[in-house]
Amino acid sequence: IPAPPGPREEIIYVPCIYRNTGTGKPDFLATVDVDPKSPTYSQVIHRLPMPNAGDELHHSGWNVCSSCFGDRGKRRDRLVLPALISSRIYAVDVGTEPRAPRLFKVVNPEDVFWKCGLGYPHTSHCLGSGEIMISTLGDPAGNGKGGFILLDAETFEVKGNWERGDETPPMGYDFWYQPRHNVLISTEWGVPKCLGYGFNPQDLKKGRYGRRLNVWDWSSHRYVQAIDVGEDSAPLEIRFLHNPDAAEGFVGCTLSSAIHRFFRTQ
Repeated sequence: IPAPPGPREEIIYVPCIYRNTGTGKPDFLATVDVDPKSPTYSQVIHRLPMPNAGDELHHSGWNVCSSCFGDRGKRRDRLVLPALISSRIYAVDVGTEPRAPRLFKVVNPEDVFWKCGLGYPHTSHCLGSGEIMISTLGDPAGNGKGGFILLDAETFEVKGNWERGDETPPMGYDFWYQPRHNVLISTEWGVPKCLGYGFNPQDLKKGRYGRRLNVWDWSSHRYVQAIDVGEDSAPLEIRFLHNPDAAEGFVGCTLSSAIHRFFRTQ
């Protein structure tokens, strides 16, 4: 049965970054009016500055998403903003006043460093367990390390690592999971202490940019397979098909400009 169409979005939230622009201001979250009937259509109607400069906000995520479908006790009212360079994680209250969000909580980098041994957070997804899972690019020192942070979706306290076992990928970036096929696949960008300060082609020859899709067993949280997509590729955004039964998807590579289809073979 097709799902009924939802209401049209009236506002969107856009992370705006000042880092490396020569402007010593904190990044901010812009609220943009996208309602064609509104007198402020296509305008920034609110700015929420972060309390620190130099964060480099990157991807954003929700405290509740489709993984919580059917749970009427859940409400999508917190926006998760991982800071790629500072390793802070901001939780923004967008439920109290959607057109004028306010800061709800700051997860300091020390909590991530000490509890997870990770840093440089990137992609945030909610889980049906009531947790938020965030992928990382490296360890606290800026070396490459693909791992995952778990936060409590209510308190935003750091709970620890999602991954188990001693083996982890050498790099991280984005991820997507498909519980019906017991799989999570993550991607690789590069070594944070190199890419964080600009692209240097010499780093390609030194193996400081990624080239693999990393496959995880969803139920055991263990790293089980690497799929090489080629030299000088840097696979970034990855998605399974929207059909929850699908065992295939696509990944885009920033350096090679290739788009690869991945699929289950057995």
